[in-house]
Amino acid sequence: MQKVIISDTSCIILLDKIGELKLLHTLFGQVNVTKEIADEFKKDLPDWFTIVNPINKTYQKILEASLDKGESSAIAFAIEQKDCLLIIDDYKGRKYAEQLGIKITGTLGVIIYAKLSGHFESVKPLLERIKMTNFRLTPELERRTLEKSGEV
Repeated sequence: MQKVIISDTSCIILLDKIGELKLLHTLFGQVNVTKEIADEFKKDLPDWFTIVNPINKTYQKILEASLDKGESSAIAFAIEQKDCLLIIDDYKGRKYAEQLGIKITGTLGVIIYAKLSGHFESVKPLLERIKMTNFRLTPELERRTLEKSGEV
């Protein structure tokens, strides 16, 4: 397990929408977000979130040319960490993070991890709740999630 867990806004919003925000705390304990991410969430965060910011704002400013402020700040902070996991769903943001050598997962990866760790019997009910939101869950992504969860 990585020492530092960083979440982008999309994961927090989606898990909040499906009533599973506490899952992050259950799996990881303390979760880090930047001020930009906390602002994008637009709600008070539970006390197990820590607001952090990158020391070197240059990385963030460079990334903001291609990504939104939340993703840019999360990646910039992750660059400065020795052992971290960045939870990020945006395709472009994921590609940048991977190219920078940052270990990533997405919200569905968190759900798969929770299932495989014994926190859920099935991911299917969560996927059904996700379909009720504006999260883009393609049939292929749903199939891969079920497959990786051992449900196909």
